Amino acid sequence: MSLYKILQNMPDTGTLRVDVTDNIGRPIENATAEISVTGEPEDIIETVNTDSNGHTDAVSLPAPPMEYSENPGVSQPYSEYSIIVRAPGYAPVSVNGIDIFSARRSIQDVRLTPYITDPNGTVITIGPNTLFGDYPPKIPEAMIKPITSRGEIVLDRVVVPETVIVHDGVPTDSNATNYYVSFPDYVKNVASSEIYPTWPEATLTANIIAIISFTLNRVYTEWYRNKGYNFTITSSTAYDHKWIHERNIFENIGLIVDEIFADYLSKPDVKQPLLTQYCDGKRTTCSGMSQWGSKYLGDDNYSAIQILRNYYGSDVYINTAEEVAGIPASWPGYTLDIGDSGTPVRTIQEQLNAIRRTYSNIPALAIDGIYGEDTAAAVSSFQSIFDLPVTGEVNQKTWYKISQLYVALEKLAEL
Repeated sequence: MSLYKILQNMPDTGTLRVDVTDNIGRPIENATAEISVTGEPEDIIETVNTDSNGHTDAVSLPAPPMEYSENPGVSQPYSEYSIIVRAPGYAPVSVNGIDIFSARRSIQDVRLTPYITDPNGTVITIGPNTLFGDYPPKIPEAMIKPITSRGEIVLDRVVVPETVIVHDGVPTDSNATNYYVSFPDYVKNVASSEIYPTWPEATLTANIIAIISFTLNRVYTEWYRNKGYNFTITSSTAYDHKWIHERNIFENIGLIVDEIFADYLSKPDVKQPLLTQYCDGKRTTCSGMSQWGSKYLGDDNYSAIQILRNYYGSDVYINTAEEVAGIPASWPGYTLDIGDSGTPVRTIQEQLNAIRRTYSNIPALAIDGIYGEDTAAAVSSFQSIFDLPVTGEVNQKTWYKISQLYVALEKLAEL
């Protein structure tokens, strides 16, 4: 019996959306994505096309029962699918091992390169989630790094970097590839690789804050650069987090990251973000957070900060980085809506007009600094394209998403 026939007998479903861009980040319309069960590439389940934003419709796919992700066990809690993406003039890309969970949406980004530069195409294989796969346990480290005369601490403030350099291997592997990844995308990737998207929102938030805080500690202390390396962090679970090149992310995890990507864990009178280590809590234990334990606390209605204090101490608190590097203007501190005016509104109008050069569905705006119905419509269009709640208002989450995309597209335009 085929794998798909077996999956069809499962009671639950999740969804998959494929987002396709070219090698400089522009959406590709009318690209095709053929979907199959991983291991059975010849049996195409469905073929979908991208729209003008480079998005396919979300396809419903069989998934194991949600109960499989509620407790650790021998049954894999997600099904695995493969896609082959093609577009005229571009080399094909195959992605294997896209994980689909019950009642959750997976989003697979695919970047196509011109056929002439990559005639053979690319094959990407996504490894298992760390809660199910076999990965090395963390090497214990102190939660607070000492400040010594050798000068390990080199930054004078906590900064969210625009980009982190991920070394795809252990630190000493000189053959491993370094990837340049936007900070929020890095966090989304790690969270999607290391926790299950079916867990309570407070649990997801607590784990994401732990990932952010750990990563910002590596940034703040210049941990690897002080050891002579030219990267920010590794993809090794023994040293850092599991980051999987080109893996799918989960929509609900992405939304949480977009809202809290500048938040980290602090202790009183300690400037650096805490190096918040964690482990699964079942196969391996550690002095930091138990991931399964955090799941059960979420089931018991603990808040994110209560979960974090349970593992890292009653005096820890959630802090926010003083600066988001690469963002041209800081969040004004209030939600922009119809009737507002001034420099923050003008900034949003300018950035949306720049983004519109790539995403033409966003309406053109007059740069007048007045938040009217036209600005609200452009904001709503942006929110719809980038999976944000469609309100027509610019809250902190929408502000930074607009700014991040503006910076990324402006840099690509300079290439």
